[in-house]
Amino acid sequence: MNSIRTLLASIVDYAGLFPPSTLDMSAAVRNYAAYRRGEDSWMLGRFIVPVSRLVEFEEAIQVIARRSGEPWRLSALGGNTLKEDGVAIIAFNKRQTDQRGEGLAVIDTLEVKASTIKEIESAARFAPSSLTTYFEVPVEPDPSPLIEAISEVGARAKVRTGGVTADAFPSSISLARFICACADAGVPFKATAGLHHPIRSTYRLTYDPASPTGMMFGFLNVFIAAGVALAGGHPNDVVAALEEQSPSAFHFDGNEITWRGHRIGLLQIGSVRSELAIAFGSCSFVEPLEDLKSLKLL
Repeated sequence: MNSIRTLLASIVDYAGLFPPSTLDMSAAVRNYAAYRRGEDSWMLGRFIVPVSRLVEFEEAIQVIARRSGEPWRLSALGGNTLKEDGVAIIAFNKRQTDQRGEGLAVIDTLEVKASTIKEIESAARFAPSSLTTYFEVPVEPDPSPLIEAISEVGARAKVRTGGVTADAFPSSISLARFICACADAGVPFKATAGLHHPIRSTYRLTYDPASPTGMMFGFLNVFIAAGVALAGGHPNDVVAALEEQSPSAFHFDGNEITWRGHRIGLLQIGSVRSELAIAFGSCSFVEPLEDLKSLKLL
């Protein structure tokens, strides 16, 4: 189905180092290497690594990975000292580049947190110009001023869509407002946390069998809601797309995705992925795949 493959291409940024998986570096690097070789590698995006663990990552990749094809694309998570982080990233990329301009990995994306316009403007001055920068901003209160500031500095936005506790999940109204603000400002975004499953429903919050459960957003919901927003849909429709819990409400064929009267053609799907909803971070690559296959979407 061309529509589902267009929607999901390179969509999962692998965050195996983070909760609830919280793998050690060697295990996470080994997993990513295996996913790159697998038949579902077309869905795989970047490997997420904190700047503070770059040396550890280099040690692991030298043991586990071999140079073959394109280098690994990394997204680095910045800390509280962005100037130093930028120096560390540039040094990493330089070390990873041999005389032929080839290496095992390259950092091309930086992710940092910001909660004020001043923080965004300050961080933008220190972020290496060679990187695509995402600013993770809160969804409460109205993030529109922060989204506008991100637009002004030519960066991208990031939203936290969940976590390992029920209170880590934003409301559908807040998330829809964030998505609409990004669409209105022409600011691409990525999502992170709580998006292991395709369709909104109640799931365990961690991998502990005794884990409490909570209502989670589905990644199909989020990206189709972005399609509704990019097409100029009413904010209430964006909320409704986020809250849809019926898998049968979403239809995928070779030419379009349809959801309750909304139609998103192949060109529009491509625009959604390149201009608005870029990727989502997940500590599991296998779980989203298994759910998609159980729904017979792959």
